Formats: sequence, C-alpha cells, structure tokens
Amino acid sequence: MKYYTKKKQTGFTLIELLVVVSLIGVLATLVLANLNAARQRGRDAQRKSDLRNIQTALRLYYNDYDKYPANMASNIAGCGALGESICIWGDDPFESGIQTYMSTLPDDPLPDVSYSYQQIDADNYTLTACLENASDEKGQVSVDCTTGWEYTVQP
Repeated sequence: MKYYTKKKQTGFTLIELLVVVSLIGVLATLVLANLNAARQRGRDAQRKSDLRNIQTALRLYYNDYDKYPANMASNIAGCGALGESICIWGDDPFESGIQTYMSTLPDDPLPDVSYSYQQIDADNYTLTACLENASDEKGQVSVDCTTGWEYTVQP
C-alpha cells in the first residue's frame, strides 16, 4: 500500500501579493507628494536668491545714475547705451552704457512666469516674485499671483 503525501507548496497567496502591492503604491504616493513639495521649496529659494541679487544690481545702478531704472510692463527699463531700454528677464544682461550690473538678468524658474519690477519714484521700487509654497514665512498675500502668495523686496 502506497501512501501519498501532499507536498508543501511554497510561495505567496494572491491576498498576500495584493497587500504588498497596495502598500508599495501608498508609499510611492507619499514619496512623490513630498518630492513635489521639496521641488516647490527649492524653486522658491531660487526666486528669493534671484531677487536679492537683482536688488544688489539695482543698487549699483542707483549709485551710477542717482535713480532706480524706470519700468515698462513689469520689466526693468535700464539697459542699453543710455540705460533706458527694456531688459528681458532670463535673456539679456543687465547693463547700461559700459557698466554691466548682471551678466544675465535672472528669470523665474518656471516657464511662462516672470518677476515683476515696479519703480515707485527715483528712490524706491518693488521687485516681486510669485511663490509656490503658501506657507513660506517671508511671503505675503497677493492678488496678482495665481498661487496667492508673493515675495517682495524693496530698497
């Protein structure tokens, strides 16, 4: 008389595989959400750094001309031989006459978004960037930004 013994099967059941796959999916979602937030904070840090650098260049311009450059459509009108041409964000150097204030006038890290420059009078201006992270402590409420949060520097 032969006895047949049932071999023990090894492997995972379908339920175990589904649980593992769903856990991996949840963890991947959390990691991607945190990665996007980190990218936003990084772009905001770049914006604030750009504005501080532009602020320094504007001060150098002020020292040479005893006034801040005029603005045209939220752009700096301080380039060219006479210092009255429009400087294009991200393309042009910020230079007037023979003096170069910035080799490239920086632009917002996102496409289709630009910084905004507004001359108030000969001694004052506002330079603004829209921030993506609304919890940034140096930002303020804005109606001009799609995110509703902006960072502004002044002399």
